[in-house]
Amino acid sequence: MVDINQIPTRRPFNRRRKTCPFSGANAPKIDYKDVRLLQRYISERGKIVPSRITAVSQKKQRELAKAIKRARFLGLLPYVLK
Repeated sequence: MVDINQIPTRRPFNRRRKTCPFSGANAPKIDYKDVRLLQRYISERGKIVPSRITAVSQKKQRELAKAIKRARFLGLLPYVLK
């Protein structure tokens, strides 16, 4: 009889951690006027997509959120998408 605790277990998925799209040699700069770039990080409902989905680093996620909020305030981006 084989004991369950003695069987070696493996993780079913060994995903590689994505790198931040904004930290690199020729990475785009986060700017509130670059609406096309900011729209990639907004959901269909108009919410800011979390960094665990987009793989953006913590520091760049804060900059991104600030740029999105600034663009919304200036009327470059809508608050809610229909």
